[in-house]
Amino acid sequence: MSRRDLVLAALRHGETFRSAQQLFSQIRGDGAAIGLATVYRTLSALAEAGEVDTVRTESGETLYRACRSGHHHHLSCRRCGRAVELDAAVVERWATNVAARHGFVDVEHVVEITGTCAGCAAAGTPARSVSTARAVSPGRP
Repeated sequence: MSRRDLVLAALRHGETFRSAQQLFSQIRGDGAAIGLATVYRTLSALAEAGEVDTVRTESGETLYRACRSGHHHHLSCRRCGRAVELDAAVVERWATNVAARHGFVDVEHVVEITGTCAGCAAAGTPARSVSTARAVSPGRP
């Protein structure tokens, strides 16, 4: 299995955003030989290609999650990092309409939707400060 495939397999195992260090530990824990720098380079390439989504914590750390292709948004739990992919046609129409009212075309947007999932709310889990979930508009990688 290639290093890229190792990183993708680790990303696809779970539905939370995770750090490069967490993914590195998971891959090494599974017995594969890979370096942390290779994990970072691979994640960067996957993010650039639009194959993974990223969020940035308040401390500046980038977290990663495998995603489906195409434009979409996430609803992310700020406590546990769990993320749900959303088809947000309403947001798309809103962004297009607002832009058109102001004479803008070829519009791109970023929408952040965060909250506390039902499991964390019920358990009283402390927050871990996930912010800046990015959804890239059509025409951008």
